[in-house]
Amino acid sequence: MAAKTKEPKKVYLISIGIALAAGVISALVSMGKMEEYAALRQPPLSPPGWLFPVVWTVLFILMGISAARVYLNSPEKWPPELTTYVIQLVLNVLWTPLYFALNLRLAAFVLLVILLVTVAIMTVQFYRVDKKAAYLQLPYIVWLVFAGYLNLATYILTG
Repeated sequence: MAAKTKEPKKVYLISIGIALAAGVISALVSMGKMEEYAALRQPPLSPPGWLFPVVWTVLFILMGISAARVYLNSPEKWPPELTTYVIQLVLNVLWTPLYFALNLRLAAFVLLVILLVTVAIMTVQFYRVDKKAAYLQLPYIVWLVFAGYLNLATYILTG
């Protein structure tokens, strides 16, 4: 444990960097697709397009902070909770090409539900190691529910 806590700043920087890298990958896939998205019939409560990258940046930073807290507060070299964390990051990145590049909105919604369940499981796992790490995931869960609504609604409205 001592080796893990010697450089917590480094752990936080690496962890946040990994999370933000996942966000950058998603952003690159959706680049140029926001105009197409804006042209779709939008459901009520659809936020302006500029809000998505802002919210996702904050959420990826919170994910990175949470993962770092779990890593630093777990006695294990590789906490099993971080495996769930990596899985949800991969699922998160996979959603973007399904929705934007391939226009498979129903498949994207199904993936989003799987992502939401995975994040809920991860949050419970994080809670057992570090309560603050779990609480930092609550905005992510709320946003995923909202994103699910937007995803399903655009699928229904656009056929």
